Amino acid sequence: MTVYVDLAPHEFAANFLYTHGGLTPYFAADSIVKRHDGSHATEFRDAGEKWVAKLYYQSSGIVHPGGYTTTGTEWSLHPHTDGKVDTISREYRIHVFRHPDEDPVEEQKVNYHMAPRWQGMKTVNNEGEVSEFSIPDQIREGVNIKAKGANIEFDRYETLLQRAADALDLNSRYFQNPHDHSNVQDAERYVRLHTDRSGPVHARDGPIAQLGHLLESDREGYRKVVQNDDDGHRNNLPGYYHTVTLGPKRVREAFPSHALPKEVKHYYAREAYQKPDSDPLAHPKLGASYQANRWDRKLGVEKDDLAQLTRELEETVLSVLAEAGLNVRPSEGADPDADPDPDRQFVPDAYFEPTESDREVSIVSLDLTELEQKQESIVIQHVADGLSPVAWETLETLVTDGGTVSPDDVAEQYDRHAGSVRRAIKQLPDLIEHDYGEIKLRSDHIAEYVYEAVQDAQDATRRAVEATARAKEAAERGVDETTGAFMAWCARVGIEVDGRRDARLTLRFDGVNNVTRKAKRAYQLWCEAGKDPQRFRSAKLDLGEKGYCPAWQALG
Repeated sequence: MTVYVDLAPHEFAANFLYTHGGLTPYFAADSIVKRHDGSHATEFRDAGEKWVAKLYYQSSGIVHPGGYTTTGTEWSLHPHTDGKVDTISREYRIHVFRHPDEDPVEEQKVNYHMAPRWQGMKTVNNEGEVSEFSIPDQIREGVNIKAKGANIEFDRYETLLQRAADALDLNSRYFQNPHDHSNVQDAERYVRLHTDRSGPVHARDGPIAQLGHLLESDREGYRKVVQNDDDGHRNNLPGYYHTVTLGPKRVREAFPSHALPKEVKHYYAREAYQKPDSDPLAHPKLGASYQANRWDRKLGVEKDDLAQLTRELEETVLSVLAEAGLNVRPSEGADPDADPDPDRQFVPDAYFEPTESDREVSIVSLDLTELEQKQESIVIQHVADGLSPVAWETLETLVTDGGTVSPDDVAEQYDRHAGSVRRAIKQLPDLIEHDYGEIKLRSDHIAEYVYEAVQDAQDATRRAVEATARAKEAAERGVDETTGAFMAWCARVGIEVDGRRDARLTLRFDGVNNVTRKAKRAYQLWCEAGKDPQRFRSAKLDLGEKGYCPAWQALG
């Protein structure tokens, strides 16, 4: 069994809906608060740890039901009157936190917000407008407990609620067997990386950026990339806040066994720039968080649901680490009490210790290179096959106009018949996504290749013809197909190859964009052709005005 680093839980939010006690737990909380003059605090123990619980109240926007709720339960509690709409006086909160003696940082905590629920319940907003609150048909009466906490294992939130309730004389049996409509709203797991080691994660060509560029288009959900290196105080801190958010469809493309929409993020604390290296907050977190609002389904709060949540988040973080070439195991000889060591990848903090995990998770191969090559080959195929003038005009509009237009827009811009534009679009299904009367390129990565071609359509056509001719020539000379593919690809992107046997291999990249990425692709095609990898790595890259560099340096 492979040993992986044990990730730490960070944020968590969930709605626990309990119905078997009806409104009784709400009335019980009201009684306890009144007996204790507005609030009640106590201590309790769970799993050998000391915790503090405090029950108190807040104002409510739920409309007072009168003498009885619409479901027939007597409501004897007095209303709060503001001269407009009478509301119930209070909703209740239970604040639970680890005792300061055991948690000096005081960030291991959860707040439970208890609100009543009944069919026909109404609420009033700040403008005095009354509306019926949506309650699932299967629920007659109950209480909703919204839990929001941090640095606590996901499967402990319900247990802590029950322990706190008993300690506060609020019977814990009310908080068992949550209804099927209970759901997780937010959850994150993370590792903390040494700032000197985390660069490959947030690099412009690292896994976070690649996930966004290669898995961009998602009309069924959401995708967003953020790359911010400014900490908000005019300090440049590379990797300060880099994230990619993927809806369920695109998540499955990168992680075939996953279902949950999620965000991958590399981020520093707001005050990180001012912290010394010995402070964990000077070092970034790499985390994955569940994004409940990015799909039309829900994740429940049962044991299996939380196990799936934990597994997917941990596999996501571990897979990103692996894709970035970083260690997925605990640092050798890591001492949680020692100052951060530059040679150590993981940095312990108050809630994360780089120890071995006892959970069964697995690394998911992101196959970003495969996805990149697939999208690249699609563009090459269409360019090499020759595009109609209408197709070129459509692609040019998509690249230069921000990416989303309608077929009619293209037709009007170039004085074409709309039908001819639509026919051209149908010939490019791998490049263009057409839905709801709008068209756009399927990803930033495709856009990048298309842009290079669109910048000079004539030159792109010349390169395509040259690429085809070289491949044909190679075949006629008996050169195998893989070698022909290398030669054709280099011609397509504008790389000139001087491969004389009696001289050092030279690749001329003068005027070619994205040298590092294209050098890596050329190297791969070179190796697939069965050629000597060392000859390529020792090759000279001619960068024109920028001078020369050895190939091994560009390959990393």
